[in-house]
Amino acid sequence: MPNTGIVKYHVKLSFDVDGLVEKADIIGAIFGQTEGLLGPEMNLNELQKVSKVGRIEVNTTSTSNQTKGDALIPMSTDISTAALIAAAIESIDKVGPFQSHFKLEAIEDVRSAKKKEIVDRAKEIVQKWSTKTISEGDEMLKDVSEGGSTGKLTTFGSEKLACGSGVFDSPWIILVEGRADVINLLRAGFDNALAIEGARIDESIKELCASKSKVIAFLDGDRAGGFILKELKAMVNIDVVHRAPEGVEVEELTPQQIVDILRETAEDMKKETAKPKLHDPKDELIADVAKKVYPDLNESLEAVALDERLNELFKVPVSEVVGKLSSDSGIKYLVLDGIITQRLIDAAKEAGIECVIGHRTANLKKTDGLVLKTFTELGVA
Repeated sequence: MPNTGIVKYHVKLSFDVDGLVEKADIIGAIFGQTEGLLGPEMNLNELQKVSKVGRIEVNTTSTSNQTKGDALIPMSTDISTAALIAAAIESIDKVGPFQSHFKLEAIEDVRSAKKKEIVDRAKEIVQKWSTKTISEGDEMLKDVSEGGSTGKLTTFGSEKLACGSGVFDSPWIILVEGRADVINLLRAGFDNALAIEGARIDESIKELCASKSKVIAFLDGDRAGGFILKELKAMVNIDVVHRAPEGVEVEELTPQQIVDILRETAEDMKKETAKPKLHDPKDELIADVAKKVYPDLNESLEAVALDERLNELFKVPVSEVVGKLSSDSGIKYLVLDGIITQRLIDAAKEAGIECVIGHRTANLKKTDGLVLKTFTELGVA
């Protein structure tokens, strides 16, 4: 009958018979000569009825006066029952009229073998699909990086050193070893790298680095990178040092690895770049005035009037400031948390005010010689 149970073990036996017999003779001997040896609960016929034993498979080869072969018995019993039945089969000494010898070769745990097959197959799947996924992921990252970077490969100085086009305007610079490193950083979205080609630092590079708020050295993770770093530090003020992992060159890094290595430095530079800066050094005095009142004035929707000694004359809501101005007020600076309008300028001019500071200016027709500044221009906001 077909085996409908879950096979746990394969009992494998070999045999030899001193005579010519058929497969049916072997199966008959297995069932007939083990019957009653182990009690009714271990009778092979009964076990087969309840799907504890599957269909016995027998293979034979015959010579002129001998039959050899093997038998496989699928079993859904526990290991102890399988072992007892195997031992009972080994006790068979005759098949028909002929002497015989049965020997247990193995009790194979089918579930263990199946688990191994599953694990091996899973490893194949992981190998195939993770490689594919990583490959596709790298390509996607490369596409995004190259698409997101507006930088281009160009050259710097009389030596025509390779660099990203952002080197000239960026507030920070990344010094790398070679042209391939510059290209790799461009792929990762960094267009401010300059290849020093073995620490070939001339005056133009020193001047370029001196003009930057931060100079980064990003070098290979080998011994040569260490030597180049020493030479660099002797000629240029290096603010931050980054190295590729040991034994790895910068040109070998993936875009994501470059982003990970430079992330903290890039974030710091972004914050620094975002800090307000005074647009014109000539406005430093006016900027000091704005800085003095801005913390209390910002988001208050008020205006404050100061005399030439920066004494506060009054503070009123922006909506009331025009009506508060007069020609004998002695106001020199008018600072407001709002927009500088034409109406305000006209009133300020009549009041003899010299400078008006606000968040932004409206579309003005005339300024009448008044100094108008925004908090952004003064590096305050």
